[in-house]
Amino acid sequence: MNFSSDNIQLFLAVLDRGSFSAAARALQRVPSAVSMAIGNLEAELGYPLFERGAREARPTAQARALEPHARLIAEQLGLLQAHALELSQGLESRLAIAVVPNIDQRRLLSAIATLSERYPLLDIELLAAPQEESLHLLDSGRVSLCMAFAGLQVDPRRSFQHVAVEPLVASLAPHHPALRSGRIHNLEDLFDVRQILVCSRDLPLSDPRSLISATHWRCNSLDLAMQIVEAGLGWGDFPLARAAPLFAAGRLVRLDFRNTQNALELPVRVFWLKQQPLGQAARILVELLATR
Repeated sequence: MNFSSDNIQLFLAVLDRGSFSAAARALQRVPSAVSMAIGNLEAELGYPLFERGAREARPTAQARALEPHARLIAEQLGLLQAHALELSQGLESRLAIAVVPNIDQRRLLSAIATLSERYPLLDIELLAAPQEESLHLLDSGRVSLCMAFAGLQVDPRRSFQHVAVEPLVASLAPHHPALRSGRIHNLEDLFDVRQILVCSRDLPLSDPRSLISATHWRCNSLDLAMQIVEAGLGWGDFPLARAAPLFAAGRLVRLDFRNTQNALELPVRVFWLKQQPLGQAARILVELLATR
């Protein structure tokens, strides 16, 4: 009833400019048409919106009460019109992204924040999954982009952009028997200590570089894996950005090896399928990730 996009525009123009004639000039209409439209709206509402003077139109209390709602609707209509235009120019309506939880996600979230400012109505979906599952989500078409570690081989089905290097550090609880007994001096000393892997429950491990110990437990959640290690049930390779606060708090220990640096530095890439050209938002997100 009553309000439409056109008379909301008229209502706000009279509010902002203080008279029907000034509103008419701003909207490139004749003053009589603006005055008649506001009069018809008032007749439908059953109360006046403006008190008419010789040169001005003063808003009534009812008009002031309606003003914030009208401005919100006008803003949303503007966003809707802009988004409709963007869609006609190649912007996808939804962007789904898979990300491996072992990767520091601050770079991705910063890029998404910039993208969402540019396209506020774009529907973005983030799916966190282990390496193998994230790439499977991409290959199956469930997501358009996948932020994951570089594999040992290049998959010809995928294109990629290098975005970062993520250091994974071997971590152990300070009360773990292997640490308390002083058994851990070199990297190979971890062979007999249970390893906690963040990997898929169902898919085979695609990259053996992080597999060191003779025995291991699998976990598909980084947070849970870190809690398992903190409980003294094994050791894990964790992203330095996530483990650093636990090191500082004394809840985990970054192992100090005599024979090598404790940091497995893995390249981080954003992947997409060659046979599925990227939409406008996806292309911009890849560019933002590459420049951060």
